[in-house]
Amino acid sequence: MKKNRVLWMLGLLLIAALALTACTATSGDIQGAIESAATQVGPTVQAAVEELAPTLQAAATELAPTIEAAVDEIAPTVEAAATAMAEEPAEAAGDLMVVSTECDAEGYSGLFQEIAAIDSMTVQFSMCSPDPAFPSKAAFTSFAIQPSEYLESTGGTGDLLEKPIGTGPYMVENWSRGEELVYTKNPNYWGDAAFADTLVFRWQTESAARLLELQTGAVDGIDNPAPDDFETIAGDTNLQLLERPALNVFYVGMNNTFAPFDDVLVRQAIAMGIDRQRIVDNFYPAGSEVASHFTPCSIPNGCAGEAWHEFDVEAARALLEEAGLGDGFETTITYRDVVRGYLPDPNIVAQDIQAQLLENLNITAEIVVMESGAFLEAADAGAIEGLHLLGWGADYPDMTNFVDYHFGAGSSAQFGDQFDELTTVLAEAASLASDDDRAPLYEQANNLIRDLVPMVPVAHGGSGVAYLASVTEPHVSPLGNESFARMNPGKDTFVWMQNAEPISLYCADETDGESLRACEQTTEALLAYEVGGTAVEPSLATACTPNEDLTVWTCTLREGVTFHDGSALDANDVVMSYVVQWDASHPFHVGNTGAFSYFSALWGGFLNAPPAEG
Repeated sequence: MKKNRVLWMLGLLLIAALALTACTATSGDIQGAIESAATQVGPTVQAAVEELAPTLQAAATELAPTIEAAVDEIAPTVEAAATAMAEEPAEAAGDLMVVSTECDAEGYSGLFQEIAAIDSMTVQFSMCSPDPAFPSKAAFTSFAIQPSEYLESTGGTGDLLEKPIGTGPYMVENWSRGEELVYTKNPNYWGDAAFADTLVFRWQTESAARLLELQTGAVDGIDNPAPDDFETIAGDTNLQLLERPALNVFYVGMNNTFAPFDDVLVRQAIAMGIDRQRIVDNFYPAGSEVASHFTPCSIPNGCAGEAWHEFDVEAARALLEEAGLGDGFETTITYRDVVRGYLPDPNIVAQDIQAQLLENLNITAEIVVMESGAFLEAADAGAIEGLHLLGWGADYPDMTNFVDYHFGAGSSAQFGDQFDELTTVLAEAASLASDDDRAPLYEQANNLIRDLVPMVPVAHGGSGVAYLASVTEPHVSPLGNESFARMNPGKDTFVWMQNAEPISLYCADETDGESLRACEQTTEALLAYEVGGTAVEPSLATACTPNEDLTVWTCTLREGVTFHDGSALDANDVVMSYVVQWDASHPFHVGNTGAFSYFSALWGGFLNAPPAEG
């Protein structure tokens, strides 16, 4: 019985195989196939095969036309399906996400060629050119990872802006707009658990009011005490002051698409007509300095090239005369009333610049104060016609973070049209791994910035953070990303007071420090900056390793990490978190404003970017 069943099954298999062969083979080929099969089986089965051979050959020959017709009929469908699979960029084997483009595609200026989930715990970033700063960028808050399912369910906006689903030590419990933002400890955090069960963010624009809240014990820490209060805090045994290094720049910006700032002579006149030393001496705390270059000198190559224009009223007036504006002109000075380390007292500084312009250059400037979010949106869109006061704090300690973000390809429109000679040099410098190799290019770039004057760098501002003396393990970050989970307030709740309310908690589409710091407590990126420092260390990825020429970075994800909603971290979450920023045509490329400024500035440009206006 068993032998008969074996022969029956073998017969069916041989008929099918021989029928397929018969579609394109001769009878001799079929006979050869039978003989080959016979030599590969045991003696008993071999005898059975030889016995069945005439019958099998006849059956195969009879079936051949029918099978051939069926193959011809389904061939177009199979071919079409294969083509569709080959052209589908976002789904691959096992539903692993892969998104790619051609580096030389028309209108594309980005650094990414492909972002791919290699397997469930490995993500590979293929670049169009070497990117030595990849680890520092990948550690930045704007590139934090959220579940792909959550990005889909929110459509890239809505709840995503106020209720991020991260992997961090704290989870958002409640945000009462205008009052406070409350976090609760993540009980399933993959790293060291937070000290305090509850973290509360509050805000106050007035530095004196922030200090009073600290002195009364209503809060445990405050950001950016006023320069005049440093000595008071340092002398109070109930408080402690931690000074923050000046990795920042305050500048007076101009948009070269609006007259008279479309004339480089006017921009150079303003550069020479503002006494920057006077501003630093009168309105900045200890540790601050006049900016000799746009980038702080502590950043490698930050101060390569010539120092900034000296204060020279006569030379400035001569330039205005040459530009046909010897009698001066009217303009505006726009700013937001938010204290920053780079601008500790915006109101007074704005008034001083206003007075200097009138006295030195006969320029009458009206002061315009805007709400923080509206101001940043207008500046980023290039919609501010007069002068604007803004600044920058380091996100990571590399020249690309300062000069590429502001002046490189893909940078915002706050200074108007980009300067091609400058973007070309910056792109070349960013592709080199060695600071020594980059030095000549950054010298050239800094000299171009000095000559073209897209803005006037005024100061690198010293700042600080103050805590109650009862807070143990306190720290201050040179990047402004203090981690409150690492500090022990000696009680269940840690209350932090900063200068302003966050704009949103989807920091892929935010640039202000208050939002970024709030996001950092709950969402995490592939890599991270060390607590209180600038070195890059593992986070959601245990490592991101490059190939030899720094054009491919492979990141291995940490096992066992779960999001706040209980879902497990995987490679698709990483790809989706990046792609919704990268692809301007993606349905989830929405966010708060839709600008995604950090992505385009740090990674070179969007995929499927809309055509430039004008």
